[in-house]
Amino acid sequence: MENKDVLSGNIEKFLITNFKTKASIDISAGITDLRYYENILSNTITLSVVFTDTGYKQDSNDKESISVLDGLPLRGGEEVDIVIEDAKDNPTKLKLKLYVNRVKNVNSKTNTETYIIDFCSAETLANEQSRVVERYSGKISENVKTILTDKLKTNKNIILDDTLVDYEFIGNDRKPLHVCTWLASRSVPSGYGKKNASAGYFLYETSNAFNFRSIDALMSQKPKNQYVYSDTAEKKDGFEKVLSYGIDRNIDLQEQLILGSYSNRSIFFDFYAMDYEVRNYSVDEDQNGKVINLGKDENNHVADQFRQPISRLMSHILDVGTLPPGKTPISQLKNWKTSPLNPTYDVKTTMVQSIMRYNQMFSIKINIVVSGDFGLNAGDVVYFEFPQVKVGDPDVDVLSSGKYVISSLCHRITSADTFTSMTLVRDTFRKQK
Repeated sequence: MENKDVLSGNIEKFLITNFKTKASIDISAGITDLRYYENILSNTITLSVVFTDTGYKQDSNDKESISVLDGLPLRGGEEVDIVIEDAKDNPTKLKLKLYVNRVKNVNSKTNTETYIIDFCSAETLANEQSRVVERYSGKISENVKTILTDKLKTNKNIILDDTLVDYEFIGNDRKPLHVCTWLASRSVPSGYGKKNASAGYFLYETSNAFNFRSIDALMSQKPKNQYVYSDTAEKKDGFEKVLSYGIDRNIDLQEQLILGSYSNRSIFFDFYAMDYEVRNYSVDEDQNGKVINLGKDENNHVADQFRQPISRLMSHILDVGTLPPGKTPISQLKNWKTSPLNPTYDVKTTMVQSIMRYNQMFSIKINIVVSGDFGLNAGDVVYFEFPQVKVGDPDVDVLSSGKYVISSLCHRITSADTFTSMTLVRDTFRKQK
């Protein structure tokens, strides 16, 4: 490519095909702004473009051109093949197959129309057309894979972290992605952290896969890239430069207390035995030393007077006597008789710890902008080095520097720039060696 800042040089292909007429048009020349999104808190990917429509001719015999909106036409559900590349010396190509979801903000003039087109993956639309009704047994990770392939009919690669605890459940006519997200909070990873502390998964889509990943597995990754922020033009070997950054949140104590991230109390009701149990959970006893942290410190950076007292009350109903394991009524009855007083799902050691882990993971949030890098995905780990505020040559800020998980990212292409903006999160301070 001769000029990496020119939009048409970054969008190699943007071909929209009408399913009924089979007519196709490549609209890449008319795109003035493209934004592609991934987020570990979002089940699916999205893409949005600002398109200046100058019209096109449906065939060579047409004397006049007609707008793409009415000529193709765009009515929703049209397939689009996309190939875009970043602005690096050795560019990474992002290849996507998406579908038109909506057209909005149409601004018509005499010879042109400008509007926004939103695109989504096929699985986003399939999720609205399918329901999970069956009963499932065994490992949650395997059941998630079954739901994604059988209900969403996805042909994407599925990246799964193996789960440790079996779970019996019924879909109850809920949407597939809703069920998988619901299962994520009940999942305990096999091979990471400790069983009684490391619960919590995310289900999210990236450009190349569906991901069902545990929090500890994400935090165990090696950094995919290294970044440094500097006010000078000098480059540090092995590091890429951060164009700008801002600290979105550097601990919000009141919010963490509201969420019960440090200490909480749960009441578990057992209606089979007509009894209840009260249990206290704290980050000191149930988390520190048992989970994988991105920072070197543990979650004890808040003063004892605020960290140790109970700040959230929760209640749970135990599912004693429901859905015992087994494929036949006889085997289910036999399994129930062996442990009639035990709940089907061990909510006491799983649900509360996953709630704490989710909240802790987003304790520190930083927004950064770098030169476009389409090789990055949500869920990747990167290393970010902060300068220490001081007079003279700045040193590295060891408290804020270190590994971060990419919570969300946006690849953006405009007529002048190609860049990637990311939200980075982590649970604790101080970089690890």
